[in-house]
Amino acid sequence: MKRISFANQLVLLWALIAVVCTLLAGVIWLLFQTDQSRQISAASQQSIAACEHVAARYSLSRLAASNAYDADLMHAVLDTVLIQAPKIEGGFWKSDAAGPSHASGDTSSRTANGFLAYSFPTYEGTGVKRDIPQAETPLILRALHRAASAGAAVSDSVPAGEGATVASACPVAGSPALYAWTLTRAQAPLGQYGHMLMLSLVVVLTAILLLALVLGLGLRRWRKNLSQLEQALSSGTAASCSQLPPSGEPDLDKIVNAVNVFAARLRESQARASALHEKLSQAERFASLGKLAAQVAHEIRNPLGAVRLKLENALAHEEDTPRQSLTSALGQVERIETQVTSLLALTQPVTLVMKTVDAAQWVTSTAATHQEQARIKGVNLYVNADLTPPSKPAADAAPAKFDPLQMARAVDNLILNAIRHAPPQGNVTVNANRVETGHANLLRIAVVDNGPGVALADRERIFEPFVTGRPDGSGLGLAVAREVATAHGGRAYVADMESGACFVIEIPWHTYS
Repeated sequence: MKRISFANQLVLLWALIAVVCTLLAGVIWLLFQTDQSRQISAASQQSIAACEHVAARYSLSRLAASNAYDADLMHAVLDTVLIQAPKIEGGFWKSDAAGPSHASGDTSSRTANGFLAYSFPTYEGTGVKRDIPQAETPLILRALHRAASAGAAVSDSVPAGEGATVASACPVAGSPALYAWTLTRAQAPLGQYGHMLMLSLVVVLTAILLLALVLGLGLRRWRKNLSQLEQALSSGTAASCSQLPPSGEPDLDKIVNAVNVFAARLRESQARASALHEKLSQAERFASLGKLAAQVAHEIRNPLGAVRLKLENALAHEEDTPRQSLTSALGQVERIETQVTSLLALTQPVTLVMKTVDAAQWVTSTAATHQEQARIKGVNLYVNADLTPPSKPAADAAPAKFDPLQMARAVDNLILNAIRHAPPQGNVTVNANRVETGHANLLRIAVVDNGPGVALADRERIFEPFVTGRPDGSGLGLAVAREVATAHGGRAYVADMESGACFVIEIPWHTYS
């Protein structure tokens, strides 16, 4: 499983912080609203309960009084009941006290005439408070009018500072148009220090969001510097690139310094490796020269030994006649000359003279020069030159271009090698084809025989000089074939065969010198 990059992990962390802060702000707001509703609901229940208690107590107490609207009795009832309800104030109100025109006239006059009694026995000031609170009068009147319209106890509230003011009103049984009312204040949400707590939480959340913003900006800068560092590294190898400039980020600069140190050490190592490689190449050349000298000495010593033996016989006039000995010695000298000529051809660079060639006719005529050799050996030599252009644009249908003389040397060696290894009445086939390999257009010449074949372990080694499978072979023919193919920008190799051998030369169809 592919791991997320460190930069993306930081981005996800930043997004998670933002989401958590948003959720936390939502939870706090919901908690605030829920607690405020609970506080108002509890205050409303207490206020209505106190109002109904006042109304019921007055209904029982007025039975002993002659006046149904006795203000002294009202004050006595209010003092008695509300003393047991801390922070609740209340009074009595008569709906028709303002006369028939409630919708018009002076409000203060209606208020003064409508309110019959008021008491706040738990007031924290000096004595019992008797003056009606003017600021809350509109709320009290609104609750009283609603109770008068509904004929039942009602409650109303308005926000006040950090809490809320709750007013309740209820009818007094047995006293027409007489209503009791109470007033209390709901506590601030989340307790006495709820507002301060909310403010503190808002400050904390704001600080977290600011820190997340700063983290995001720092992350953006860090990723930009990291991208520049990556671009600088990808523009070249660690050994070839110049010293990377510092990014200004302490953590990234540690990496930059480490890369610069590594690049310097790598350049030093490559310089030492280059020097060692040059020394090794020189040693290999000396070793190759030594091996070549040993092989040349071995190849020339045998015919020289035969020449010496024949000459000694001629001088002693033993078994052979002088003419026969000289003829045999001349044959051995010709063998030495052939070895030296092939060796010189191998060691000298192949010089190409490029010509436009009719490849089919050239392959046929080149193979025809070996028909007599094949007949003497008792081998059937066949030629198959199928050089039909592949399905390519007309520009690719041009004739082949290569050095016909050098290529003839290479193909001659392959054909002669196949004839020598083919069994009596065996077959040697020269196949010439024009093939496509990727974007390349090739001339492929394959020489196939049904001889013993080439072992898999010897397929590369057989193209080396002086490596041969015949006692009378020079071991230079296949090496020359590979040199010619390489000079044309192609290759020579042994193809896979279930039986027999298949030597292949591939060169580009158009080889430009």
